[in-house]
Amino acid sequence: MQGQTDLLTACDREPIHIPGSIQPYGQMLVAEAASHQVIARAGLSDPRFERAVDAPLAEFLGTDLAASLHDLDGTLRVVGVLDLGGEAWDTVAFRSGTHVVIECTPQRPEQPLDAGFLNRLEQVGTGFERAVSFPDLFQKAAHAFRTLTGHDRVMIYRFIEGDAGVVVGESLAPGAPSFMNHHFPATDIPKQARALYVRNRVRVIADVSYTPAPITGAQDLSELDLSDSTLRSVSPVHIRYLHNMGIQASASVSIVKDGLLWGLVACHHHEPRSLSLTTRLACQTLAVILSRQIHAREDADLYRERIRLRAQEDVILGTLGSERSLADFFADSGHKVAALLNADGFAAVQGLDLFTAGHCPDSSDIRSLAEHVRLPAAMRTYATHHLSKDYPEAAFYASIVSGVVAVTMSTEVPIILMWFRAEHLQTVTWAGNPHKDVPHDPNAQLNPRTSFEDWSETVRGRARPWTHAEEEAAARIVRLMLDTRNNQRLRELNREIATTLKENESLLRQKDFLLREVNHRVQNSLSLVAAFLRMQAREASPEVKSQLGEAENRLKAVSLVHRRLHQNDSVEILDLARYLDDLCVELKDTIGDTWARQLDTSFTPILISTDRAISVGLIVNELITNATKYAYPNGTGPISIALEQHRDQFRLIVADSGVGRHGPVQGSGFGSRMLISLVERLGGHLDLEDNHPGTRAVVTAPIR
Repeated sequence: MQGQTDLLTACDREPIHIPGSIQPYGQMLVAEAASHQVIARAGLSDPRFERAVDAPLAEFLGTDLAASLHDLDGTLRVVGVLDLGGEAWDTVAFRSGTHVVIECTPQRPEQPLDAGFLNRLEQVGTGFERAVSFPDLFQKAAHAFRTLTGHDRVMIYRFIEGDAGVVVGESLAPGAPSFMNHHFPATDIPKQARALYVRNRVRVIADVSYTPAPITGAQDLSELDLSDSTLRSVSPVHIRYLHNMGIQASASVSIVKDGLLWGLVACHHHEPRSLSLTTRLACQTLAVILSRQIHAREDADLYRERIRLRAQEDVILGTLGSERSLADFFADSGHKVAALLNADGFAAVQGLDLFTAGHCPDSSDIRSLAEHVRLPAAMRTYATHHLSKDYPEAAFYASIVSGVVAVTMSTEVPIILMWFRAEHLQTVTWAGNPHKDVPHDPNAQLNPRTSFEDWSETVRGRARPWTHAEEEAAARIVRLMLDTRNNQRLRELNREIATTLKENESLLRQKDFLLREVNHRVQNSLSLVAAFLRMQAREASPEVKSQLGEAENRLKAVSLVHRRLHQNDSVEILDLARYLDDLCVELKDTIGDTWARQLDTSFTPILISTDRAISVGLIVNELITNATKYAYPNGTGPISIALEQHRDQFRLIVADSGVGRHGPVQGSGFGSRMLISLVERLGGHLDLEDNHPGTRAVVTAPIR
């Protein structure tokens, strides 16, 4: 394991974005961005391109094509077709620091980009929509990409836990070996390569046996960033890797979902093969269509699972009844509660009482496990499909329990409810032994694996993973049980009160008053402070008045959480989407009608703890305030706020179409410091990206 870690670290350090050379199936010119004077080139010897060095770009490209390069940004741009003595060259360009990079590749006699081609592309997308399952979708996608590229083997490669990968779809030419369902270790695609796949969506290696063509010129451009290059030379480690696989040409197309690398379309060929610019762009478009279908199907599956779980919850709670105790309910319906989450066993621990159903460990092991999974905050969910990793003692009964979902019910004596899943032995087929060929010396020369023969490994100590919908259902049914129990106790209390002295009615009124007082005390206190700030702002200078207004908005963000909590049954978790909706409504009242009409929101329902919700609300307040201040210096403009979920993390996105990087987010003012502190408190990170135009602020943090 240590060897694997060393190899990952070494691979991740390789500077693959600055190779200083290109693949010679095309030509590269490098010009100064300010003057458009060509200063260097790379590629095979060609007098037409060699004469372009030290000359203005306009002389080589022509006035029209050269003029289109003045507003290049950080993305690859198709410039057009360059005619060199009757020979057509596809031309693209991108900006790299203070340089403009031009790449030219000869046009290939492939499918023309005409109405028929676009119609075929649309038909492929329709075929994706008609796929009956994920395996069917992946097989259709692999076949479509092989038809488009003409490669011998096309694989749909999906990233899984630990950044390893598995082939989930494949299309093969006759005689090509299959890697279907084979796993590949994370070392095969290191971290910086995955980052480049998100940025540069199509990667072609036309001939694995090529000789790199260095960038030559008066200046030393060996450190030129070629992240956006289509001709960028490939890491020698990867070249040896492809040689070891017996591949002579490859192409990779990124499958990006929600801004993250979901997987790749990996294309292999037995002899050198290039792809035209038209084919590469078509592959990129097809990958976007595939990504959207994956996203839509995952959302549909999650929706169907939630509906199924809700229906089962209603049936189970119907057996609880108004007069039954939880002890009787667990004794009679424990098997149904276990079946709700497709669990092998269920247990509930309350003090000295223990209720079990299905396959469970010994009572002493259950009690010890209950102490481990018990969370200090009620109604929060503990979930794992690899229990022995977090709780080594569980290794002794892993065959019975390897996966656990647990929720603590907040009663006088807390009840810990646990669902168990047994060990799910899984035989994983790797494309070669992932533990072999790992150097013991982290400073040794990097060498890829030399064998890709089937190598099977039995994975132990893990259960079938819990879905997010199942984790939600566990928390929800516990909350509903608690509601039923509380309602039952209230009915019992009312019957007792009816038989007692009338003086008890005053006690009930006092009780109700105290509950209302507790529910509103924090909110009222915050409202009072906000009122003082408004009074103070009336006599303050414009600058102080603005700062007091910002402070008032921050108080509103905190106060709104308390208001939302007091409307819910749980004081520990809330629906972040509903809270942000309410927060944006209040912010619209504060920033005025003109700005209010510009706000566009899209929030995915996510259950989150209250303390994290407060931090998220303050972050939203700061980012919207920052955008209204700095994004549009001469007026107003659109601002979008989105909340998304990816696995066990949420992404908060605030984007505008204004002047670009702006405001104090990168500064040292109070708002900037507070924003950075809030993001760190969430254990997340804040990324500022170009929105073309405008700024896109993305906060990514764990849900729990």
